[in-house]
Amino acid sequence: MARKHEHEDHVNHEAWAIPYGDLVTLLLAFFVVMYATSSVNEGKYKVLSDSLNAAFRGAPRTMEPISIGDKPAKTKGDDTVAGIKPGQVIKLEADKPPEAEQAENTALQGHLQKMSEDLESAMQELIDQEMIRIKRAPSWVEVEIKADILFPSGSAEIEASAMAVLDRIAAILAERPYPIRIEGHTDTRPIRTSQFPSNWELSAARAARIVRLFESHGIGAGRMVVAGLGENRPLADNATEEGRNHNRRVTIVILGKPPADDDPMPGGIAEPVAESAVEAAT
Repeated sequence: MARKHEHEDHVNHEAWAIPYGDLVTLLLAFFVVMYATSSVNEGKYKVLSDSLNAAFRGAPRTMEPISIGDKPAKTKGDDTVAGIKPGQVIKLEADKPPEAEQAENTALQGHLQKMSEDLESAMQELIDQEMIRIKRAPSWVEVEIKADILFPSGSAEIEASAMAVLDRIAAILAERPYPIRIEGHTDTRPIRTSQFPSNWELSAARAARIVRLFESHGIGAGRMVVAGLGENRPLADNATEEGRNHNRRVTIVILGKPPADDDPMPGGIAEPVAESAVEAAT
């Protein structure tokens, strides 16, 4: 039997034309895109620029292009930043010369001294009875009033007899522009009512009641701060009735400016007095 000859597979020698055609198509598309992006529509660009300008409310500062590349080397003596030489002390506008600051502090102390004298003169009788105490430091004045002459026990309603006292204080403070901090303090005896679940609420309500009264006398609400400190700033031992009487108080702190580091802190701003320290002191 004759053996059949196997035919060799036909080889397509033109297969290279397919990827070549794809390459040419891609190159054509690439050049079309490059040409399209190189043609800027000035009208549309101007509209876009105006829209961004209006959105950010900015006006163009310069038409000069931004410099890109290496910065020129500095020459000797050119070690400056925006015209500031090394070692040069920059004086800000907010800085004040020592003489001006000293004069300002002296004037402030004079004003606070005058205010404390006015307060003492208006309440001398109660000061003599040790119901009111006035303390003064270089940057603040503190008026401490025993709560027993201001409020009934367990209440934040001002006694009618105390209105005249607070009216005189408010009239003096309304003439000055200084910030005022009104602090309420209690003793350690607990209170649990529907209105005042604890001494926190009672002390805060008493301070807030005085703030409302001061506001009705023309003292701006933005000048005043309420602080309810409860029993946490005792002046005396709460184990005795006399000590509890000292601790039930309202403190009005008039700040001429924030106290300096060497200026004793007023009222409840100070660190709390520990009971053991109070007992040792008494």
